[in-house]
Amino acid sequence: MSSGSATPGRRHRPALIALVVVAATACLALAWWQWDRYESSSGTAQNLGYALQWPAFAVAVLWAYRRFVVLEGDPDEQRKAANEASGPTEIPAGILPDRPSTPSASSLTGASSAGDDATLAEYNSYLADLDRSDTSEKSSEERPR
Repeated sequence: MSSGSATPGRRHRPALIALVVVAATACLALAWWQWDRYESSSGTAQNLGYALQWPAFAVAVLWAYRRFVVLEGDPDEQRKAANEASGPTEIPAGILPDRPSTPSASSLTGASSAGDDATLAEYNSYLADLDRSDTSEKSSEERPR
């Protein structure tokens, strides 16, 4: 199909052209529908906003297709677009705040004091007592009387 075209770099793609036409037509139809909704008795400002946005989407579809055709057919444009995209890839130091450091598990085991260990052991025994009393209450409720 591309052997009969006038320029060697250009290829016509009927499916892509049909997709662009259908997408742009759908966007314009949705704009018309939103405009009708805005003019109805139940229309709101939100309908007006959508009625103004849908034509912009149709223009964006057409612009994207044209940009695709230009980039596909012109190697200089491809290089220019690649150079624009090869900007900074890392965030410079000092822009973001430093992350808080998390102590390692080994540093936590040696740094605890005896008071903390006693409090933790007391709390754990309290939880164990609660669990025992809870299980004994459940077992007494399950027994037939």
